[in-house]
Amino acid sequence: MGQQAIDDNRVEQFETAFHGAVIRPDDPEYDDARAVWNGMIDKYPALIARCRGVGDVISAVNFARENELLVAVRGGGHNVAGTAVCDDGLVIDLSEMQGVRVDPDAQRAWVQAGATWMDVDHETQAFGLATPGGAVSETGVAGLTLGGGIGHLRCKYGLTCDNLRSVDLVTASGEFATASEDQNADLFWGIRGGGGNFGVVTGFEFELHPVGPEVATCLVFYSGDRMVECLRAYSEYVASAPAEVSTLTLAGVMPDEELFPADLVDETKIAITGCYAGSVADGERALAPLREIAEPIADFSGTMPYAEYQQLFDEDYPDGMRYYWKSLYLDDLSESAIDRITYWTDIAPSPLSTVDVWQLGGAIARVDPEDSAFAGRHAPFLLGVEANWEHPEDDDANVEWVRDCLDDMRQFSDGSVYLNFPGFLEEGDDMMRTTFGPTYERLVTLKDEYDPTNLFSLNQNIAPSGSARADGGTRHE
Repeated sequence: MGQQAIDDNRVEQFETAFHGAVIRPDDPEYDDARAVWNGMIDKYPALIARCRGVGDVISAVNFARENELLVAVRGGGHNVAGTAVCDDGLVIDLSEMQGVRVDPDAQRAWVQAGATWMDVDHETQAFGLATPGGAVSETGVAGLTLGGGIGHLRCKYGLTCDNLRSVDLVTASGEFATASEDQNADLFWGIRGGGGNFGVVTGFEFELHPVGPEVATCLVFYSGDRMVECLRAYSEYVASAPAEVSTLTLAGVMPDEELFPADLVDETKIAITGCYAGSVADGERALAPLREIAEPIADFSGTMPYAEYQQLFDEDYPDGMRYYWKSLYLDDLSESAIDRITYWTDIAPSPLSTVDVWQLGGAIARVDPEDSAFAGRHAPFLLGVEANWEHPEDDDANVEWVRDCLDDMRQFSDGSVYLNFPGFLEEGDDMMRTTFGPTYERLVTLKDEYDPTNLFSLNQNIAPSGSARADGGTRHE
């Protein structure tokens, strides 16, 4: 999408018809409005349109299209790639559209696109219900859902997008549409895992399930010296674990002075965490083997409110810290893969970084791969490599560590990735083609129908046929 100066008269006309705030670079709230969660992202949009409702979204989409502006769409602003903001273009900011409505009898929730998972959990847990969300409650509902959604209930109830029953969205032509299994079914297929390629989703309808209010949880830490032993035992455990169990491992220093004795704060550790989507008593029995692999250095397992467990990792990922995360689906957790995970953990340049292994399978694998655009149902594990650090002078070392780790670990993978952990999407089309495989061309056809000029390019982008891939505005080489 080409860039050009925005005529002041056109901006004034846009502001007059817009109910929310239109924020310009010289407005006092501009710097706060352009900031996103990842401190590595420092973009300067020409305008930020803070929408109050669907009418504002339609106006903003039309204004961007008519003025040939680069468009970023902001929900929670929590995407590691920083696609919620751009240089010079228009940010369509949905962050004030946070409404959540629950029908406990129908077990449905209607969620606006600016809501976070904390907003959703607060409303649904009032009725002892939940839908699979993310692993950090401050994550936005929109981005996580459109990219698939791997959270703490995944093995029992599937991905977030598997629990989606309909969406409302505004297309690139400024038209409002609803997509579901019965309405615009092809669009509904693409929305579930195909990212924000096909429009600005303004609302989501989710199926809910009985969860909580209290759940059995596991959070146990072992010495890094036992990492190989722990990962072997973990692999064996998940092979026969009940579907109610969803777990992951995190390996790194994790230097928390409140959690660990002074002599262990700066030592490498491996944590196993997860919860049980069922009765507390059954969950305590099911999770017990994970707490008995070796002598723990700390064990915080126990019964807690589900909403509290959803917030357990929030403080570990504060706004403004620097993040670079990538991922790979693993074919298995072999001895060789475990050895390499141990190696890359040991040489991480930041003590805040981790190498994570997410248990998959269960309900995720029971959905036919052709039923949604999401790619990754074939894999038993997801490898997440999270570089987390504080100072800009350490950027190069941390980014290089993640990239080198991924290059090495591809020997245990088909090369496909979880597109919510995509680095800065710097591999472009190659990443999309590898991840989606034969589904890619179907997504291109859908893109041609709903966004033939690639107005919505700042995402896990599927470029339309006959169109050069737009610069995503988040490239860090």
